[in-house]
Amino acid sequence: MSTDAIVVLKEDHKEIRRLFREFEAAGEDAKATKHNLVDKIVEALTVHTYIENEVMYPKVRELVPELERDILESYEEHHVADVLCGELDAMGPDDERFDAKTAVLIEVVRQHIDEEEKDWFPKVRAALGRTALQQLGARMIEIRDAAPQRPGHPGFLKRATDVILG
Repeated sequence: MSTDAIVVLKEDHKEIRRLFREFEAAGEDAKATKHNLVDKIVEALTVHTYIENEVMYPKVRELVPELERDILESYEEHHVADVLCGELDAMGPDDERFDAKTAVLIEVVRQHIDEEEKDWFPKVRAALGRTALQQLGARMIEIRDAAPQRPGHPGFLKRATDVILG
């Protein structure tokens, strides 16, 4: 496995997209399948946003100040995804808004991923170079196992509080 931070994040994106496609392909009445997939989506997004928020974004913000606006927007997009994940985590597949809320989450995250991969990642790669990206990726891999896996985890709550309180 590569330790390049962008490669690490793209691998996460690939897995998240796969889960999205599986959810969308599940039948209207596949409640158990959809619930299981949403559980996996929530976990994957919770871990992914954590490692980006804790490692990638702060370091890029420090080293590439011209990307400040992009980073702040990404934090807010993560906040929206975190809120939706928290709500989905508390819902069951019989809730009338379960599928709709999941569809909104998928839409928001797909847009975020597309922006990162097409616009942001090339700028970061050009600015940081191979060595810095490998160091960032190694750090992300290192903290992945300790990352919150559910939105109710104290790390998630701290991030939500930090966003609210500024």
